[in-house]
Amino acid sequence: MLLDAANFTSILFALQLASSSFKPSPNIPGVGSAFLPQPDSFSGPAPLPSSAGPLSNQKQLLASGPATANQSCVVEPYTSNLTGIEEFPAFNSSLATIYRYRQQQSVNLGSWFVHEQWMTPSLFTCASGKQVAEIDIATGWGNTTNARAVLERHWDTFVTETDFQYLSSIGINTVRLPIGYWSLGPLYCQGTPFEPVADVYQGSWSRVVRAINLAAKHDIGVLIDLHGAPGSQNGQPHSGISDGEINLFNSTYYQNQTLSVLTHLALTLSNVTNVVGIELMNEPVNDPGLIDLYTTMLQSLRQLSPATEAFPFYIHDAFDLSMLGNFIAQRQDFIVQDHHSYFVYTSADNAESAEGHTDDVQTSVAQSLENTSRNQRGNLVVDEWSCALTPNSLSQEQNPDQAMSQFCQAQLGVYSNVTAGWSFWSYDLEDCATDPGWCFKNAVGNKLPSTFFSYSSKTMAPGVLIPIISNLSPPKDLRVAVPIQNVSVTASSSATPSPTVNLIGPSTTIEMSSVQPATTQDPTFARMPLASSLAAKENAISQKQAVSDNILNSAHSDRFMQIHRRKHRQLFDSGKTKRQQVAPASNSAASTIGSNSSESAVLKGYSDGFMTAKLFAQHDLSKLGFSGQYILDSLQAMNREGGGTMSPGDEEYYTNWFYQGLAAGEALVQTALDVLT
Repeated sequence: MLLDAANFTSILFALQLASSSFKPSPNIPGVGSAFLPQPDSFSGPAPLPSSAGPLSNQKQLLASGPATANQSCVVEPYTSNLTGIEEFPAFNSSLATIYRYRQQQSVNLGSWFVHEQWMTPSLFTCASGKQVAEIDIATGWGNTTNARAVLERHWDTFVTETDFQYLSSIGINTVRLPIGYWSLGPLYCQGTPFEPVADVYQGSWSRVVRAINLAAKHDIGVLIDLHGAPGSQNGQPHSGISDGEINLFNSTYYQNQTLSVLTHLALTLSNVTNVVGIELMNEPVNDPGLIDLYTTMLQSLRQLSPATEAFPFYIHDAFDLSMLGNFIAQRQDFIVQDHHSYFVYTSADNAESAEGHTDDVQTSVAQSLENTSRNQRGNLVVDEWSCALTPNSLSQEQNPDQAMSQFCQAQLGVYSNVTAGWSFWSYDLEDCATDPGWCFKNAVGNKLPSTFFSYSSKTMAPGVLIPIISNLSPPKDLRVAVPIQNVSVTASSSATPSPTVNLIGPSTTIEMSSVQPATTQDPTFARMPLASSLAAKENAISQKQAVSDNILNSAHSDRFMQIHRRKHRQLFDSGKTKRQQVAPASNSAASTIGSNSSESAVLKGYSDGFMTAKLFAQHDLSKLGFSGQYILDSLQAMNREGGGTMSPGDEEYYTNWFYQGLAAGEALVQTALDVLT
């Protein structure tokens, strides 16, 4: 049996530790080699980091050139200036909410801590065995001292702070960081194929921590992805092994080891502000026991601490988009499905033209993703995809270069519009300069746009934009921004504010500091989304008052009240409806609009949605991404705070009008940017 969370926690403390579906070596001759990057006309981003990377670095390591059958691999000693494991900055629960719930524009930092031969072949020059996986590097290069030098040099040079600065400057707000269980250090190599070479990884965890902190320095969130689980979840080289064996699902021992790794990650990272989540394992095979294993692991992880109880966990769907829909829909905790989307690995993929693939992406693929997302309150991301197409797909086009661009940007549009986020595979590789299909650095400004911000404009300094956004007020005439009929539970409603309304109204500034809890010692606040905490803040009252005044001053205020009361009666039998009276309070928006609980839910929903749009926009022009989860968590937090439960009818009103307020706020921010930038 799997050990439970309590047993694992005690063990950790005792140790003083708080198929074609898969992505094989995509070394497809001719793909992307004829398509060189075009000049980038965007002047705002930081300079593109050089791609000198591991290829040139590893050549310098060899004292006598690449090894042959008659040569030994001699590696120059390497000493890093990294000393110890860095501390994480103090946890900021409000900022963590922004990181974890916002729409994600992301890129994978592949082959940094989990190596793939097709991406960084120079590291495999003197690898052992099949020379395809991490284990072959660690057991190669003559001895563990050499292997450690090779890997540490790579960890220190493949991705640096300059890369994070560049990514932030073009609108990438999240990175997916693949790691293996060996990345946690020698202790976690025990009882695995990495045990004989455990000392190679003495400095690995300190580099992972440094990567997280470098990302935070540039306002980038980090999704920790367990790419290689003990025993291997898929038998693929990118899980760290080269023997092709899948031992996780038939071994309780390896399952317990995997849970031990995840337990350590969850306890260590759940209170790190910019860590947006942990992915339990990457691309597992569709084993009959997969969902049961997910269930057991999630139950254990949720019980570790108050922080892990609400922490986002990501689970891969084994390339079956429909398999996790009901599993996530029937749960209320923050669980996100990760789906990977590639178009190069099957005979059908190879036979189809690039134009055909583009059409598929915009029709059947988009519809399937949208249906899945809708079924599970939007908790869906596409965290691996690329611009790659086979030579045969491209050969069917008159203009292959243009066809690849259209295919790539079609994916970007669909994944941005129907999911909560995406992550391109991958940021860099040794042949980046000739491969826009797989290398993000090449594709940017070439097959992809030059920037990826949630809002379409970012040319003003944050110090200028933030005060402008904080002073935005709802339109004076809510008949424009919030129609009183056909209320739709969608943030992409066409009912957006008219650009003719005043953009800058009376000051209703909501600074980030104002959403801090009254006492930072309150353990429940770490689980409280902004929507629930903001409404309790004194400076939000004027915002709510403005909304209620706008509703009441509308020429159709009576009609507004009649319609939503009629809908309330239709939803619930009058004998079962319990209307809770709201006690009047000084300067209370609820008392202004009326004493009916559903009226208060409408007002609060719109106000919270509008304020949420503003607050997210004030942090690097972010947008709310996991909106369904955010609303669910907000309602639960409000119910805990209020000591009661909002009726299902009132929750529906709150949700509907939250989306309307969110859409109005986002549209107003965009209009302000269009006018002022």
